Amino acid sequence: MTPAEPADNKGMRLRFWLGYAVVVAIAAGSVAMALVVHDREATSFEQMQRAEATRSARQAEALAGLSVGQLSSAAAFYEAEGRSFTKHEFDVVADSLLSSGALSATGFIPTVADGDRARFERNHGFTILSRDRLGALHQEGKRERYFPLSYVATKMKLNLATPYGYDLASDPVRASRLARAGNTGEPSATPVIRLPLGGTGINVFRPVYRDGAPTATVAQRRAALTGFALGSFRVSDLAAAATTALPDEVDVELLQSGRQVVGPDLDREESATARLRIADRTWQLVVRDPHRPGVSLPVLIAIVGVALAALLGALVLVWSRNEKMQELRLQASQDPLTGLKNRRRFGEDLRSELARSRREDTVGAVLMLDLDNFKQVNDTLGHPAGDRTIADIAGVLRGRMRATDVVARLGGDEFAVVLPRCELDEAEEVAEAIARSIRMHTPPGEAAPPITASIGIATFGPRAESYDAVLSAADNAMYEAKRAGRDSVRVAGQAASPS
Repeated sequence: MTPAEPADNKGMRLRFWLGYAVVVAIAAGSVAMALVVHDREATSFEQMQRAEATRSARQAEALAGLSVGQLSSAAAFYEAEGRSFTKHEFDVVADSLLSSGALSATGFIPTVADGDRARFERNHGFTILSRDRLGALHQEGKRERYFPLSYVATKMKLNLATPYGYDLASDPVRASRLARAGNTGEPSATPVIRLPLGGTGINVFRPVYRDGAPTATVAQRRAALTGFALGSFRVSDLAAAATTALPDEVDVELLQSGRQVVGPDLDREESATARLRIADRTWQLVVRDPHRPGVSLPVLIAIVGVALAALLGALVLVWSRNEKMQELRLQASQDPLTGLKNRRRFGEDLRSELARSRREDTVGAVLMLDLDNFKQVNDTLGHPAGDRTIADIAGVLRGRMRATDVVARLGGDEFAVVLPRCELDEAEEVAEAIARSIRMHTPPGEAAPPITASIGIATFGPRAESYDAVLSAADNAMYEAKRAGRDSVRVAGQAASPS
């Protein structure tokens, strides 16, 4: 059976070049429009300046919005992993956030109950801290819940040590935004404040809830809250993003509640303003163009078109890179012949289910399957027929499984199944049903020997043995089934009747 990767690669390349064709079309169209209206003047300086302010705000807002959206994707990853992700996994997510948006830093902030504080500090190797009025860090006092900075990544070069363990809720400004984000389920932004890693900027908090927990009401969201994904914007970076869409020498000022945050103090009567929204907070962007009566409309059209094309080109590049990464991850975890998960991915999923079983006090089972007489199929009909048989058996297994079950081909004619939340009697019924379905399957060719399966079952639960022990028990049970005459099911540690 031929894998589908080449066709997928061709489709990706086609989408990539189509995306860049749109970028070129946008850029070329803007230049063509500028040439058509070359002899026309702008309507008025005031209208032009208002357009500049709006455009600058949208430029900065779009870049910040992209980063906030990516922060939500990171929070979804943290939810799915249930706070069990590693520092390496966090760094992979953080690299994607910092390389393609306006964020200067990102982090993960877990919720830590007071009763879990000692264990948290022991496991992470740092103390939960707060700042005094002079900015010095010291050990945080006793509170009901803490929100310590546990993972951090930044693209800034800093001389300051990373303040691991700093309890962001010890700052009243951040505490109010953490509470708002946790209650609403939406990202929440602070005003311009001192950033934990130095400098001034804006913190955005995206809540992370327990995977699968109900979050329809405020009470449910509070109960399910497990932490926050953190993003930091420096005000200087936001101002720079706003000025990229403006002609040279145009002044930009950022106001927060009517007070200057960054940029020169501009005369309001000679300037234009536009709202700049990041997450749930709004600032005012003030723009003053010194070139009265202004620049011509064709130049503005060209600037807007080129800026839009550049932004779209960057988005196409990021999209193409992400799609390629997704394909590589799929290839690394999928058996190319059957489309089932491979041995490496099976090991990861089984370890996850063992951990979930201990965490949630549930039981499950592992089935190890080995096809009987498969070598005779290869010897009699050839390896292409053997490949078709393996693919057919994979289809039989896939049709018998629930959406939550894990089905994998470990190699050759050996398969494995993980059945989460499954009692032993249910696992035996599934194994017997699989054995019957395989027995009824007719291999291609009149001379092909009948195909049956020997199946071993091992259960696991809250007090289950290690990954190796569970896998070994299922494997030994499978060989017991083969020694008992094949085409049978055996349970580890028990005698079972043949299927």
